[in-house]
Amino acid sequence: MSRRLLVVALGVLTAIGGFVDAGDLVTNAVVGSRFGLSLVWVVAVGVVGICVFAHMSGKVAAVSGRATFEIIRERLGPTAAGLNLLASLAVTVLTLVAEVGGIALALQLASSVDHRLWVPVAALALWLVLWRVKFSVMENAAGLLGLALVGFAVAVFLLGPDWAELGAQVAQRSAATETGATYWYFAVALFGAAMTPYEVFFFSSGGVEEGWGTKDLATSRLNVLVGFPLGGLLSVAIAASAAVVLLPAGIAVDSMAQLTLPVAQAGGTLLVAVVIVGLVAATSGAAIETTLSTGYTLAQYLGWSWGKFRRPAEAPRFHLAMIVALVVAVGVLMTNVDPIAVTEYSVVFSAVALPLTYVPILVVANDPEYMGEHVNGRVMNFLGTVYLVILVVAAVAAIPLMIVTEAGG
Repeated sequence: MSRRLLVVALGVLTAIGGFVDAGDLVTNAVVGSRFGLSLVWVVAVGVVGICVFAHMSGKVAAVSGRATFEIIRERLGPTAAGLNLLASLAVTVLTLVAEVGGIALALQLASSVDHRLWVPVAALALWLVLWRVKFSVMENAAGLLGLALVGFAVAVFLLGPDWAELGAQVAQRSAATETGATYWYFAVALFGAAMTPYEVFFFSSGGVEEGWGTKDLATSRLNVLVGFPLGGLLSVAIAASAAVVLLPAGIAVDSMAQLTLPVAQAGGTLLVAVVIVGLVAATSGAAIETTLSTGYTLAQYLGWSWGKFRRPAEAPRFHLAMIVALVVAVGVLMTNVDPIAVTEYSVVFSAVALPLTYVPILVVANDPEYMGEHVNGRVMNFLGTVYLVILVVAAVAAIPLMIVTEAGG
């Protein structure tokens, strides 16, 4: 039984690091405090979308035994794959900055020590984990501890909200105090946060790290179908807690500390402590994913030796790339930049990069040279095509909406 539970650990870690990373923690809380649950539909759309493409990516890894980015370069050529690399790498590093900042802010909640003092500590801890901890231990610990975020769901029930009113918010398509452009800006931001590019690269490469083969296709599906919907539910719980407490009080979230106000009101210090554990674990899991994804994408594109299962001496450039990414993150955060602002911008720019990430995955998943009899069926191709249209629309709309609304101001 325990083995069956642990096989979904990769999916749980990927979901915790994707749906409830620093970007989603902040964005869902902001949306809940300003729009109630009127944007929950975006989370649902994002869950289905990331499930579709993560399934394709995991299937490619299981059938071919190779990570998605290796095949993208081979299948599409160095130029097209290079554009994909630049876009995804830029967004991934920006997201890493947000995640390291998120860890520091969560540790500040627990200790009252200024978050800037926690930044180098967090980066050093991440490096030690990536250097010394086995992949399986890492994914199990980060994913399962991140489940402490269920404290947000517990808080919603303890608050005893008017469920009919919450249901009515779901049916709304805006808020009386917000403009239509602002509504759609946050819709794009939520969608970008749900489908961040590093998720599929990490999931695919993680499958290779774990030695998946065709016999593991069911495991891949289980990871996808359990992990990502779970992440979506946690996101909704964060938005709901903000909608119940912060929206009526007119408090718009602009700091990590405000995330815990509904939790404190519902369950006091104990529940806040549980949620802080979840915040640290979730942001740490996301930082692990983004750091690894930086190394994965560069190494796979350039043909370097890569993998957590390889010691630094066996894959020096892969490990060096991760160290450089962490140093860049620390350098940016030590300039007094607001981690929350970085987080908000990272999810918007993620939306811009989405088509470049997911078009190649759909192409590879339909190539019989790599997939044999496991090429996409009609349903997956239909869903993939529909989502590509949505991805292009979101990418085109993201920057204009950010300018018009002054980043949701």
